[in-house]
Amino acid sequence: MGPGTAQPRAHLAQLPEPDIRGEQYDCSWFFFLFCVFLFTLVWLYFAIIILNDLHNFNEFIFRESKLWLDWSLVLLIATAVLISYSSALLVLALCLQLCGQPLKLHWVHKILLILTVLVVAAAFTGLGIKWAEEWKSAHISLQATGPFLHIGAVGGMTLLAWPLASFIYHTRSTGLRVSLLLVYCAAMIALYLAPLGITSPCIMEEKQLPPKPALVGHRGAPMLAPENTLMSLRKAVDCDVQVFETDVMVSADGVPFLMHDEELTRTTNVQAVFPERAALNSTAFNWTDLQQLDAGSWFLEVRKVLRVAGEEWVHFERKPFPTVQSLSPADRQEAAEQKIPSLGQALEAAKESNLSIMFDLRPENHSDYQNFVNITLEVILQSGIPLQQVLWLPDGFREDVKQQAPGVQHVYGRKRLENEKEPILHVNLPYQDMSSEEIRQYRQDNISVNLYVVNQPWLFSVLWCSGVSSVTTNACQVLKEMKHPIWLLPSSTYFVIWIVVDCFSFLIIIWAFVLMK
Repeated sequence: MGPGTAQPRAHLAQLPEPDIRGEQYDCSWFFFLFCVFLFTLVWLYFAIIILNDLHNFNEFIFRESKLWLDWSLVLLIATAVLISYSSALLVLALCLQLCGQPLKLHWVHKILLILTVLVVAAAFTGLGIKWAEEWKSAHISLQATGPFLHIGAVGGMTLLAWPLASFIYHTRSTGLRVSLLLVYCAAMIALYLAPLGITSPCIMEEKQLPPKPALVGHRGAPMLAPENTLMSLRKAVDCDVQVFETDVMVSADGVPFLMHDEELTRTTNVQAVFPERAALNSTAFNWTDLQQLDAGSWFLEVRKVLRVAGEEWVHFERKPFPTVQSLSPADRQEAAEQKIPSLGQALEAAKESNLSIMFDLRPENHSDYQNFVNITLEVILQSGIPLQQVLWLPDGFREDVKQQAPGVQHVYGRKRLENEKEPILHVNLPYQDMSSEEIRQYRQDNISVNLYVVNQPWLFSVLWCSGVSSVTTNACQVLKEMKHPIWLLPSSTYFVIWIVVDCFSFLIIIWAFVLMK
C-alpha cells in the first residue's frame, strides 16, 4: 500500500466518533422537558376552570381550620411560577436546537423539573381525592374551549416542526430519527381529526339559541354585600335576579333566621360577643342573642390589630371577594351595619320586590326538625307573600308541607325517577350533574332546571346554549351584563375553520422540513 493511500486513512481515523449516546441522552431530557411543560399547561387549564368553584373551597378550608384565605391567589401564583419556569426552559431548549447546539441541561434544572412533576402530580391527586367533581367540571369546560384548544394545539405542534426538522437532519441516529418522525406524524394526525370528537351545545345556528337563563342569587348577591342579609337581597334585586336563594335555621326560641353555616364564626363576630359559645350550633342561640351579632363587618376588610414588642403593629386582612374593593363608601357603611335577618324580614323584603325565595332548612338531621318545618311554614303563611313565590327545597316532611301550604312550589334536589308518583316541575342540581342532552330533554318536558353554582361566563354560556332554565350564582353582577353567549358558531362555519386550520398547518410543516434540509 502506497503512501498516497495511507495518509487519508490516518486522517479518517482521527475524526471523532459520532456521539450518538449523547444525542439520545439530550433527546430524552428534551422529551421530558416537553412533557413537563404539557403537564403544567394542563394544570394551568384546570386551575382556571376550578376558579368557578373556589369560593366553596375557601369555605371548606375555613370550616376545617378556621383560617380564611383567598386560595385563588395562591393557586394562580403557584401555577404561574411552574408554567413560567417550564416554558422558559422549553423556549431555551428550542433555540439551542435551532442553532445546532446540544441541550446540556444542568443538574439543578433536572431536579427542579422532577420537583415540578411531583408538585403538579400531588395537586392532581389531591383534586381527585378531595374535589372529584372538578373532573366533571373540566369535561364540561371542553364544550366551551374544545374548538379553540384544537386550534391552539395544532398551532403549537406546527411550530414544533422547525426544531424537530433541525434535529432530524442533524442527528446521526437513524432509529431516533425514525421514532421521532413517527411520533410527530401520529400526534399531528390525531390533532387533525380531533374535531370529530369535539361537541359543544354552542355549535348551533343563532336562531336555535334558547332564552337566556334566569338568575338565582346564591345567598343574595354575595360579591356585593354580606351573604344572607337584607342588603344582599336588595343588591340581588338590582342585578335583575328573579329568585333569592338562602338557607334557614331556627333559633332556640323558635325564630327562623337566615344562616348558611352551622356555626356563626365565619359570617358574624360571635367570637367577640360570645367567646365561650362561639363553637355552638347556630340553633343553640336565641333570637335576642343573634340580634346582638354583627353580620356585615366580616365582609369588609377585617383587621385584627396586635401589639408586638409594645410598639409595632401587625395587620391581618380578610376579604371574601375581591369585588369588595369596588364598593362605594355608602355601601361599605351599609354592609357594616348588617344584622342577621329573620325569615319573616326576608319574606317581607321579597314580597315588596316581587322576588321569589328558595331556601334550604338546616340542619336536616336535627332531632326537632319536624317542629322546624312547622314553625317555618307558619312564618311563611303569616307573611302574606304569594305562595307561588316560595320555592321549597327541603325533602324532610315534604308531604306535610304540601298539605299545609298547597300553593308552595316544590323544588327537588334530584333527577326525576322512571316511576314518579306525581310529575316533578322543578329540579335544583349541581351543574356537574346534568349533561346538555338531559337539560334539553327536561326542557322539552317542561321541567324547570336550576343548576348551581355558576360564576364564570364560559360556564354560563355553555348552560345557556344547552337550554337551562336558571342558574344559581355568586356573580349576578357579571352574568347580568351578558347579552349573548361568549361564542356561537354554526356547524358549517366550524367545519370550514377546521379544514382551513388543518390544511394551513400541513403546508407549514412541509415548508419547515424543506427549509431546514
